[in-house]
Amino acid sequence: MVVIPDFKGDIITPEDPQYANAIARWARNAERRASAIAFVKDAADVALAIDYAKTHSLSLAVRGGGHSASGASSSEGGLVIDLSRYLNGVTIDAESRLAYVGGGGGWLPLVVQSIMYVFKDMCDDNPLTGLPPKTGVGGLVLGGGYGWLTGTHGLAIDNLAKVTVVTADGSIRSVSESENPDLWFGIRGGGCNFGVATEFVLKLHPQRRTVYSGLLIFKPDALEQIVKVTSEWILTASQEEGMLHITSVDPRGQPAIVIIPFFNGPENEGRSKFKALFDIGPVLDETTEIPYEKLNTLQNAMVYPGQGVYMKGLSQTEPHYDTISRAYHKALELVQQGFRPAVLYEYVPLHKVMSVPSGDSAFRREGTSNVLAVMLWDGDDPKRTQVARSTAYEIADILLGGQGGLTAAQKLGYGNYADFDFGAEIGQPIQADGARLAFGDKYPRLQEIKRKYDPDNIFNKWFPITPA
Repeated sequence: MVVIPDFKGDIITPEDPQYANAIARWARNAERRASAIAFVKDAADVALAIDYAKTHSLSLAVRGGGHSASGASSSEGGLVIDLSRYLNGVTIDAESRLAYVGGGGGWLPLVVQSIMYVFKDMCDDNPLTGLPPKTGVGGLVLGGGYGWLTGTHGLAIDNLAKVTVVTADGSIRSVSESENPDLWFGIRGGGCNFGVATEFVLKLHPQRRTVYSGLLIFKPDALEQIVKVTSEWILTASQEEGMLHITSVDPRGQPAIVIIPFFNGPENEGRSKFKALFDIGPVLDETTEIPYEKLNTLQNAMVYPGQGVYMKGLSQTEPHYDTISRAYHKALELVQQGFRPAVLYEYVPLHKVMSVPSGDSAFRREGTSNVLAVMLWDGDDPKRTQVARSTAYEIADILLGGQGGLTAAQKLGYGNYADFDFGAEIGQPIQADGARLAFGDKYPRLQEIKRKYDPDNIFNKWFPITPA
């Protein structure tokens, strides 16, 4: 039995009937058997839980949305501080155009709450979005945060106004550009290395009520034309446009290419923006003008909770047909073994992202597109994770072969997509080298910040920074 004096929330241990649900994660293979899960009610509870973990030498993990496929929000035999039960609310300050979001809040509830506040004809205020609905606000924001509106508004961290953070010593700190500026630098891109974020204050922007998007399905033999069209499109794409390509299989296990086009405007203009794609001849066109919040649901059929998931990210300077084709064929080899493989290619204009000075935050800004190899499967056989990892790395090696001039950090890819702690899944230490790559020349500065706020490195589940 775990007793934490003055703790107001719920503490769940293995003998509790709620235990199985408490350790369940979006990715089944990310579950770990914690010794206790502390469902905190406020920042003071977080401080008490941190103190308990330190006093009893327990490994500590923090769960916000629980969307990490690597197990970063779980702790084998340790203590999990879970924000999702009580710290999941959204409050909109319509006058100031700010959203106050609990550290355990999800992205879709934030969007739904935001669109209730109308400021002008056909326009609502909304945060950066366009993500699977189970994505947590905390992990996405602290890791950088790409979305469909990145072209217009930049990253999620570029739209962050303030954060409440509980640091390793139990202090509850307000963090912003003017308060604790060193921590402000560190948390924006530095993930959960410095404490537990219990509340985010996000800027809202005027946004159309509807956008043009949906699914376009192509046969695999259209891939070369798709790559050619995409290479030409991205040279002139406006900040209101974006595309997601998915090379995968349909529900019958047959190869198919899915494209999600996005235009932040009416359908007729959207279709004209992507006319070259339609000229190729999709076998299915489900694109139309949809409610803005529906963007968060377009991938639901693929990314539902409870599956085994392995993800490997990397960067891409430009689409390269030969390597994309070979990577697709490598992924399809897993279908006969019961896997549902997919490789996702994100294309959004990056001018706004790159307009922010590199030294503004811990986030490593690259002028490259994100690629994500995702292996999905049913069941909980740990050997499946090994097979998925091996194939994901082969796919990454193939794709990187077509990208000349990438740095080691760019090869690592976007931090929120990286398989940074696979070693922990197989009982080996998490490698610190990944953190040096992830943060580049900012790493020494982050080590100093780590020494100040987490000298014992108790927050070590995501690209752990070694204190100076």
